[in-house]
Amino acid sequence: MRALVASSVLLLAACSTPVSGGNAPSKAPAPTGLQVEEVAGGFQHAWDLGFLPDGSILVTERPGTIKLVRGGQVTPVDVDLGDVQARGEGGLMGLVIHPDNQRFTVCYNTSRDVRLVTFRLEGAKATKVKDLVTGMPSNSSGRHSGCRPTLGPDGSMYVATGDIAQARNPQDRTSLGGKVLRINPETGEGAAGNPFIGSANANERRVYTYGHRNVQGVVFRPGSDQAFSSEHGPSIDDEVNLLKAGANYGWDPSRGGTRGGYDESVPMTDLQRFPDAVPAVWSSGQETEAICQAAFWNGKLAITALKGSKLLLFTLDNAGKVQNVSIPDELNDKYGRLRAARTGPDGSLYLTTSNGSDDKLLRLTGTA
Repeated sequence: MRALVASSVLLLAACSTPVSGGNAPSKAPAPTGLQVEEVAGGFQHAWDLGFLPDGSILVTERPGTIKLVRGGQVTPVDVDLGDVQARGEGGLMGLVIHPDNQRFTVCYNTSRDVRLVTFRLEGAKATKVKDLVTGMPSNSSGRHSGCRPTLGPDGSMYVATGDIAQARNPQDRTSLGGKVLRINPETGEGAAGNPFIGSANANERRVYTYGHRNVQGVVFRPGSDQAFSSEHGPSIDDEVNLLKAGANYGWDPSRGGTRGGYDESVPMTDLQRFPDAVPAVWSSGQETEAICQAAFWNGKLAITALKGSKLLLFTLDNAGKVQNVSIPDELNDKYGRLRAARTGPDGSLYLTTSNGSDDKLLRLTGTA
């Protein structure tokens, strides 16, 4: 791998955007001693990644291809993804590798829906095992398709979904849009212990949290039961949320079903309409970074930004409250739009760019 950037003495950089329902986090100096390496390039909208036990990395591309990266070499995976419909924000999106290290599940748009599909990998060939969950709502334009699975420490699969810009979806617990789902990774059904597991509706049994706009990912804090989600706001108020089972996060562009269309002037967390809604632990305030995937790295919550073209590093207290946010200079508007973020088995932070052509798989090392 080729080192692209080595840190030197850095200027102070920080994010001081407001926290929803609280005070702005304090400014923190940019970390020093970081290095960025280019692992591989030539991708097209690299959306997510996962690690295999031999050191290889799977990378999904939004147009509907999967690449296998091994020793810096990129090989297309032989897999039938002919039903992927790439349009707008939609296409082939999130990926998670199962604990057996042989199966992986991806999320993608078809002509009818957004779905989770499980495959078995042998070398550079993958064969379909099953449709895990079908019928997730889809917008013909691809808008707010966001769908990313991850495995929790309890063995359940947590799936971040977008509301497809349909106003009633976020508050409708029988819709899988605008939610964080918690499912059994073998069956796709709602996982045991889910907050609405007693519902007669199969979709509602899958719901872990609701009232979301366009969730980009879920990550678990090591050594705790804390789960955080990263979420796109409209033109303001991107959010980081600390997830609580069964909680409403307050997004309702239908204004309680009283408005037609998709009213994006409503608050991301509408505490007036939903007094019990959970406020975000961090909000971008009057600007949007278009934050994307989150990962824990060196004790900090690391979140990529698409529009902001940067990496944000959040220092949290034991309760999950944001104390400060810093921005590494090495990734601040240096590589364009950053999308995927996963912590590798070697302790490094792996990132992808999402500029549309010759996108990169990056490896970040050092101490945050």
